[in-house]
Parts: sequence; structure tokens; C-alpha cells
Amino acid sequence: MTDRSPEAAGDGIRTFPFPADLSVGGVGMQIGPMGTDRTWHADAPLHRVHRIDFHVVMLFTEGPVRHMIDFAEYEAGAGDLLWIRPGQVHRFSQESVYRGTVLTMQPGFLPRATVEATGLYRYDLPPLLHPDPDRLTALQAALDQLRREYEDTATLPLSLHTAVLRHTLTAALLRLAHLAASSAETSRQHTDSTFTRFRDAVEQDFATNHSVSAYADALGYSRRTLVRAVRAATGETPKGFIDKRVVLEAKRLLAHTDLPIGRVGAAVGFPDAANFSKFFHLHTGQTPVAFRAELR
Repeated sequence: MTDRSPEAAGDGIRTFPFPADLSVGGVGMQIGPMGTDRTWHADAPLHRVHRIDFHVVMLFTEGPVRHMIDFAEYEAGAGDLLWIRPGQVHRFSQESVYRGTVLTMQPGFLPRATVEATGLYRYDLPPLLHPDPDRLTALQAALDQLRREYEDTATLPLSLHTAVLRHTLTAALLRLAHLAASSAETSRQHTDSTFTRFRDAVEQDFATNHSVSAYADALGYSRRTLVRAVRAATGETPKGFIDKRVVLEAKRLLAHTDLPIGRVGAAVGFPDAANFSKFFHLHTGQTPVAFRAELR
């Protein structure tokens, strides 16, 4: 089995293709139980940072499970789902027990119209989903039906079996996509407009502006108003929110590029490499050099 080399990926993180050899009948999807005996990928370093070029959807029956996706830690409980999309960096937790149902899909298994309708590449949607009891029941039923069709290789010829799988998978994904879109919309509706404006401003200017007062002045709020809004929305201070975004970008640059440490620091607002290293170490417990080395 092959994978794209660090040189091909361009960042030193191994990218693993869909494990077609582990799929029943060689079709472009898999569905089955998660457990200690599951083979995820013949040679994937599950507990190290790696990238996949296929979709993974995990529905948990036990928790909590901590899982890193694009350098953000997510904690899922029983009844929650995690959706990891192609190209995202992730890492399994050695301390967590993964139990439930896992669905994997190879890009290209579904037609373009279905891909667009189901939002398979909506990277703006949250990876962690919390379905209510009714939606969870419907999703579980859809996945159970998909699993029965996947495992039934005797009733139909391979071409018809694959067609049935595509249709059944589409039905499950439409439910999943609606859940993801609804979760994002609910989050937006419950987010204070003051925080929303601050969040958008940080997203635009974090690489050059780390000052809470500067953001407050630019948005026309008092510092106290901004602190109150950000704390209500996130539980963090405005400064903590800014720093978290800066750290995430620094991690992405360290992982996905070969830029020298000094240039990474400059790209996130630290012209002095020593100051950047101190800031990064303060927030991660590692130096930029150590963080990058851990991924390679």
C-alpha cells in the first residue's frame, strides 16, 4: 500500500489514501463497528498527526473521546458524531476508547450532484455534531441500513450492489449534512453580534493586530463591553481568543510549510523570532522547532 511522500505533500505529514483493500468488494466506502480490533489503515500512525484523503464519520456510543482535527481538540460523548474531511490533519487519542459506528468514503465514490447536495467539502461546518434524540435515531437507522447493504454481497451483482450503496449512502449523508448545517446556523443565531463582529475582525487582522484595545476602538465598543461579549460566547477573554487564533495559524504554518521559524513568526505578527518562540512556548508548552519536529 502506498501513501504520498512528505515531499509530495509538501509539509512532512504523511497523507494516507482510502484503504480500498480493507473494503468489502473493493467499493469506495466502508462502514462497520469501532472497537479495539478494528483495522483503520494498514500502516497509518493513528496516534501521530497524519492526513487522510477520504471522509471519516464516527458515531460514538461511548465517551468521552478526545480527537484532534486541524490542531483543535474535540471531545465527543455518546450520541455525538465527528466528521473528518479529506486533507484535514488529525490524530487519535491513546487515552480514549473509540466505540460506535464508523463510515469512510472515498472521494469520487458519489456523483458530483450528490457531493454538492450533501456539502461533503463544507470545511466551514463544525466537525463535532450533537444530534438531538430524534435526529440521532434517524441517523442511526440510516447507518444501520447502509451497513446491511454494504455487508450483503450475495443478493446482487457487484454493479447493482455498488449502485444501491451509492443511493443508500446518499440518504444517510443528506441527513448528516442537514444536521451539520443546522448546527452551524443555530450557533450563529445564538452568538451575540458584538462577538460576531469581533470574531470576524480577528479573523481578518490577527496576523498584524494582537491588541484588544485596538479591536475595541475599531469596532466602536468599550473594552468592558468586548470582554463581556467574548466571555459570554466563548468563556475566554478577548486576548485569549486572539492568542488562540494566532497559535492555530502558527501551528498550521509550522506543519504545512517549510518556512523558517522566523518567517512563521513574522507571518503571525511577531517580527522578532525570539518573541515568537516565547509566545508559542507559553501557549503550547513546546518550542516551534519541537512542535514541527514532532510532526515530521
